[in-house]
Amino acid sequence: MIVSLLNCKVIIVGATGRVGREMLSILAENRIPAENISLAASSRSAGSVLKYMGSNLEVADLSAMNFADYEIGLFSAGREISCKYAPIANEAGCVVIDNTSYFRMFDDVPLIVPEVNLADLEKYNNKKLIANPNCSTIQMVMALKPLHDLFGLKEIVASTYQATSGAGQKGVDELMSQTAIVMSAKNVTPSHFKKQIAFNVIPQIDSFADCSYTKEELKMMNETKKILEIQDVKITATCVRVPVVVGHCVSVFVRFQNRVDLESAKTSLDEFNGVKVIDDPQNFEFATPIDAVSKDDVFVSRIRKHPADDYALSFWCVGDNLRKGAALNAIQIASVIS
Repeated sequence: MIVSLLNCKVIIVGATGRVGREMLSILAENRIPAENISLAASSRSAGSVLKYMGSNLEVADLSAMNFADYEIGLFSAGREISCKYAPIANEAGCVVIDNTSYFRMFDDVPLIVPEVNLADLEKYNNKKLIANPNCSTIQMVMALKPLHDLFGLKEIVASTYQATSGAGQKGVDELMSQTAIVMSAKNVTPSHFKKQIAFNVIPQIDSFADCSYTKEELKMMNETKKILEIQDVKITATCVRVPVVVGHCVSVFVRFQNRVDLESAKTSLDEFNGVKVIDDPQNFEFATPIDAVSKDDVFVSRIRKHPADDYALSFWCVGDNLRKGAALNAIQIASVIS
């Protein structure tokens, strides 16, 4: 139980979205009293009601909220909303944990994965605003941290396989509707995604930057360097959308400064808080997105040394992108600062 939040007033901004609802679900699992929780969203969603442990919580209009009434604000309503309302909340004395990408690379804003770099909070004078990292970044750094401590990171090559829920409810709806259309032998017209997502994969998440990397890829690269404090490490990423509802996967190749001992690598991963190793490929024991749904842990599989490089290994990691990749990580941060 997240005991520290039992007597804390919390507001979820963006409560009707998939991540907002997941936050509410996690708070319910931890038996946080309904009277301590408020919900807010845009005027379009204001007035709607969400169930919470037998209670009905009405969603308020964000523009009418008095943030002085809350100690913690869990924000997941988009960059523009965070840009406008996070400073207002901070000014009113409410600590904001922001799930959008807007503040992540600000020099004066902590970017936190509690199991990895919680101590970084002490480096920042302003602890009223804390950024939640990108969903794929979170699960990758969870696996990289114990390996970095053992062998020292030198180069990272990551390829993601990201679920449609990472694009919000519209992404999931499009996957479902397109699947039905394809199964009916009809032609698909993409809408939310630029290409057909049903029975397909799309090597683009977010828009392309001038360097030809997508913004999602740059997020993974830049955020990983900030979280692990590895500015000199070479990182490249390719981010791909796949026809899965929940559960992001990342295939990672890593080259280290020191020679790799495979058994030490597996042990360090399995003993790291929040990581679980499932790695017996001969018996088809490895993690898939379905295995990660509604789980708090990041699952690591297919851990193997490079056959011609004693300083390199590869692994496969899987996590629930709505949970540890977003809602849970934010609530974990809230629990240690409340």
